[in-house]
Amino acid sequence: MPDDLAPANVNRAYSLAGTSIAIFTFTLTFLFPRFANGEINDVLFQVALAVLGVATFSFVFAAFLYYGASLGSIFPDADRETYSRRADRLWLLGYSLLFLDPSIILAAVGLLVVGAVWFGLWLAYLIFAIRYFPRLHAARPVSAKQRPG
Repeated sequence: MPDDLAPANVNRAYSLAGTSIAIFTFTLTFLFPRFANGEINDVLFQVALAVLGVATFSFVFAAFLYYGASLGSIFPDADRETYSRRADRLWLLGYSLLFLDPSIILAAVGLLVVGAVWFGLWLAYLIFAIRYFPRLHAARPVSAKQRPG
């Protein structure tokens, strides 16, 4: 991983973790009173909050691993690559869950048609990510120390 890419990934992951926390807070502020009154689907509301929790954890842990990958003088290149690969997977998980959450929230408040459309878009994204993410990950440039000769 290039030395300037890892710190940028740390910043992106922390920003998305902050976004997840903001969405979590917004969801609680505006939907919890409706949850308490029984106006929304309680199971889907709790699933939405759990999905946001897992997404936030994934982003924070990805940022931690990206930070480890950015410490070139402390860790060998092989460890940095391992940290980077793990962080990429956690980032993808968090991003995928963050994109899934609106469909769950929409279904929880009874907007089933809009929620189904959003869920369909999420499935299209998921198929795209499953199909192309391994290729993108495999195309990562080899560090200078790992190149032969």
